[in-house]
Formats: sequence, C-alpha cells, structure tokens
Amino acid sequence: MDKKVNNVQELMKNLKDMGYEVSYFDTAKEAAEYLDGKIDGKTVASGGSVTVQQLGLEEMLKTHNEFIWHWKSDPLEIAANADVYLSSANAITKAGEIVNIDGTGNRVASTIFGHKELYFIIGINKICEDLESAIWRARNIAAPINAKRLKRNTPCAERADKCYNCDSPERICRVLSVHWKKPRGTPYQEVVIVGEELGF
Repeated sequence: MDKKVNNVQELMKNLKDMGYEVSYFDTAKEAAEYLDGKIDGKTVASGGSVTVQQLGLEEMLKTHNEFIWHWKSDPLEIAANADVYLSSANAITKAGEIVNIDGTGNRVASTIFGHKELYFIIGINKICEDLESAIWRARNIAAPINAKRLKRNTPCAERADKCYNCDSPERICRVLSVHWKKPRGTPYQEVVIVGEELGF
C-alpha cells in the first residue's frame, strides 16, 4: 500500500481516537463542496489561510453565510462574532498533533477557543512523521514562504529557505501552538484531510 495512504489512514484513526470528527476527500473541490453543504446560515471566519483561499471557500460560503476574513476585518471581531472558524495547519503529525505558527496570535487563539464550530482543512503535504518534524516544517517551510508572500522585512522572507530566529519587528513567527489533544473549548471540531497539496 502507498506510504501516503498509510499515513492518512493512521492519521484519521488517531484523530478519531482523540475525539475529532474526521473526513477525507481526494480533491480540494470535493472538500470545498462538502464544507459548502455543511455550513449554512452562520457567521464564518478565517484567519487568512492560503488553503481556505485555494478552496474558494469565501466565495462559496458568503452566498449563504456571513463571511469574516482576517485581512478585511478587525481580528477581535472574528473572535467575538463568528460561529464557525476555518483554519488550516502548518503541520500535522501522524499521531494527530496539530501545529501552527502565528505572528499576532488571533489565528491560533481562534483554533483553541471562542467558536461553536472549528474546521481544520489540511492538505496531504502537511503530514509529518512526528512532532519534532512538524515544528521544523512550520518554522522552516511554512513560515518563510508566508513571510515572503506577505513581503515582510525578515531574513527568511528574502530567501524563503529557513527560519533565522530573527529579531525583525516584522517577524511573523511569534506564537507556536500545538494541539496535543482536542481542546475542550469548542463544541464541534472537525479535521478535513485533502489528498492534494494545499497551502504551505
């Protein structure tokens, strides 16, 4: 059996054992259609996730929901008003540990507490062997590419190659969150795994 298939099956089992709802789709299109059908008549927020953008979820969901986008709204509004929060992850381990790095903290905060429903949408490229490699991926792959995308004045943005643990005022990796287990604060939490490469 293909190693990626094995990784996904192991990950899904572990996430279910941790208490998450779990779904898998071969394509981003299938995942987007699933979420569009499931989320209706609610206030939905996202923290600038490239994965959410790639799925076209803002355009789909705002036709029958209120959609609050991180870059277009006050981050406090997202925390205060959204019923549903959509996020991806910088990395996830086969054991189900979810890793995210943030600059302000509003994105990781919203994955921990404050919403009635939380959906992690994670491409197959984010699956890592263990927590050490997941944190390495978040710091040395996801964060530099995001810093470059956001045109930040940081060493990692110039080269998009690795973390330099810099002191730049524009540093985007200031907060690290690890979900060892499903947090208690959100009543409904689902991990949507997509069998395509998504985001960074």
